[in-house]
Amino acid sequence: MGTAYIYLLVAIVMDVTATSALKASNEFTRVMPTLIVLIGFVGSNYLLALVLRTFPIGVTYAVWSGLGIVLVTAVGFIFYKQVPDIAALIGMLFIVVGVVVINLFSKMAG
Repeated sequence: MGTAYIYLLVAIVMDVTATSALKASNEFTRVMPTLIVLIGFVGSNYLLALVLRTFPIGVTYAVWSGLGIVLVTAVGFIFYKQVPDIAALIGMLFIVVGVVVINLFSKMAG
C-alpha cells in the first residue's frame, strides 16, 4: 500500500474523530473535545493535501467523504445511540459501492 493511501486512511480517521468530537465538545464549551476537533480537522486536511500530490481531487474527496460518512454513522450508532433507518443504510451502501467502483475501475484513481 502506497504512502498516499496511508495518508488518506489516517486523514479519514482524524476527520471522523474530529467530527465525532464535535457533539462531545458541547458547542466548543468543553476543552478536551474542542482540542480533539481542532487537531483532527487541521491534521486531516494537512494529510489530505499531501494525498492530492498523488491522486486527483475528485477521487480523493469521493473516498474521503464517502468512507467518512459511513464511519461517522457507525460512531453515532455506537457512542450516541443514533440508529440509521433502512433508507440511510441503503444510501450508505450506494456510497460504499461508488467508492469501490472508482478505485477498481476508474483510470483517475491511479
